[in-house]
Amino acid sequence: MMTHTRFAFVKAQWHADIVDRAFEGFTQTIPVSQVDVFDVPGAFEMPLMARDLAACGRYHAVVCAAFVVDGGIYRHDFVAQSVVDGLMRAGLETGIPVLSVSLTPHHYQDTDHHNTIYRAHFITKGQEAAAAALGILKAREGLQAKAA
Repeated sequence: MMTHTRFAFVKAQWHADIVDRAFEGFTQTIPVSQVDVFDVPGAFEMPLMARDLAACGRYHAVVCAAFVVDGGIYRHDFVAQSVVDGLMRAGLETGIPVLSVSLTPHHYQDTDHHNTIYRAHFITKGQEAAAAALGILKAREGLQAKAA
């Protein structure tokens, strides 16, 4: 990876104590110096921010992290699907990879046990997002080399 490669990392602030662990995992592979962090209120705000970041020309990939849980009032599966669809659209519209670390557990309970599990899981998902970001950049470089 070239040192001038830049990444944007968008974090939803709902359950920030869990979501922030994804950034921790991501920066175990990608140096912090190559990552700009952007906080948004919640998952629903991520696609717009991702599109704007991808379109600005500064970033080689945008990673978005959120934890969408059943709040008892709204359908969390609807929110999660809308977010993932929006992130995919942002990448397709801009030509910049937009990666999702958006998790939607079926049975989340705000207990120490569940929170410990999900904090650890978000570290792993952040590591996987870093590998995916590097992998898609390498694949696209290979495509450009073959097309030239």
